[in-house]
Amino acid sequence: MNRTKPAETKLVICVWHPFTEWRPKPILAEAIRKRWPEMRVVHLPNYDRLPEELPDTDIFVGYSLRAEQLKDGKKLKWIHSTAAGVAQLMYPELRDSGILVTNPSGIFSVPMAEHVIGLLLALARNFPDSVRQQDRARWSQQELWDKPQHLTELNGKVLLIVGYGSIGREVAKRAKALDMRVWGVTRSGQGDRTQAEKMFAAAQLQEALPDADYVLIAAPETAETKHLIGATQIARMKRGARLINVGRGSLLDEAALIHALELGSLGGAALDVVQTEPLPAESPLWRTPNLMLTPHTSAVSDRLWERETALLMDLLERWFDGRELFNRVDFARGY
Repeated sequence: MNRTKPAETKLVICVWHPFTEWRPKPILAEAIRKRWPEMRVVHLPNYDRLPEELPDTDIFVGYSLRAEQLKDGKKLKWIHSTAAGVAQLMYPELRDSGILVTNPSGIFSVPMAEHVIGLLLALARNFPDSVRQQDRARWSQQELWDKPQHLTELNGKVLLIVGYGSIGREVAKRAKALDMRVWGVTRSGQGDRTQAEKMFAAAQLQEALPDADYVLIAAPETAETKHLIGATQIARMKRGARLINVGRGSLLDEAALIHALELGSLGGAALDVVQTEPLPAESPLWRTPNLMLTPHTSAVSDRLWERETALLMDLLERWFDGRELFNRVDFARGY
C-alpha cells in the first residue's frame, strides 16, 4: 500500500452520535495539527458535509462509513474506527477495496473492567434492591436476606469470561485480587494464562458453563457470536448463577434470559448492552426480576479521548514511518 507523506495527506474526522461522549473532542484534531502542521485535518461535527470532503480524503477517522459513502472515497487508504466494535464496517465493498482498517482495541479495557467488577459486587451484594428500598425509605435487611439469592461473597467463586481478550484480561486481574477463580474462553482455547486457571476453546463452552458462578460475555460481535449465549447455554448454567453482558446485545438471546430470570433458574443478571439501543420503554427487560441495567456506559470514562488521541497519534507515526500498524482489523474474523 502506498503510504502518504504528511504534506500530501488529508485526514477527515467524522463521527456523530446522540451520546455526546462518543463524538470526538477537539483534542484529537488539535494534537494531529500540532504534530503535523503541514497535514490537512478536517473535523466534521456531523455527516452533512462528508460527501464533499470524502473524494480527496486519504485517512478517515470515524466508526461509520456506509457502502454508498465509500464510493465517494476514491483516494481512501486507511479507515481508523473510533469504536472497538467494527461489525458495521464488515461489508463486502470495504472488504474488497484494499483499504486498511484499524480500531482502538485496548483503550476501553480498564474502564470496562472496573465497570464489570462493580456489576459483580452489585449482583453479589444486591445493591439494586438496596437502592430501591432506600428510595422508599425502607430498612430492608430482612427482605434482602430472605430473597432466594442470599447476599454472597465473590471470593472462591468461578468467573467464566467468554471472550478472553484485552477486556477479559483486565477483568481477570481485578477478579484475582478478590480471590475469584478465573476461567477464560477464546476461539482457539489459547490465551494468556497469567490470571486464568483454565482456558477453553469456544467449541468447549458448553462443558465450561455448569461450573461457573458468574459468566461474563465480553466477546466481539461477529456472524459466529450471534446468540452465543442462548436458551441451551443458559440451561447448562448452575441454578443461581449470574450472567453479565458487556460485549454486544446480539451475543445474548434476551428472551431466553428473561425466561430464566422469571423462572428463578438464574440468580441474577446485569446488562450494559442490549439488542436495541436505546432500550425502548416497552421492553420487558425494564421489568425483569433480578436484572440490573446500565445504559452502555461500561466503556465511558473521563480519560476516553486522551486514550483515543494517544493511540491514533502512535498509529499515524507508524503510518508516516512506513512501519506496521497495530490493531489492524481482520476481515476474515470480523474484528
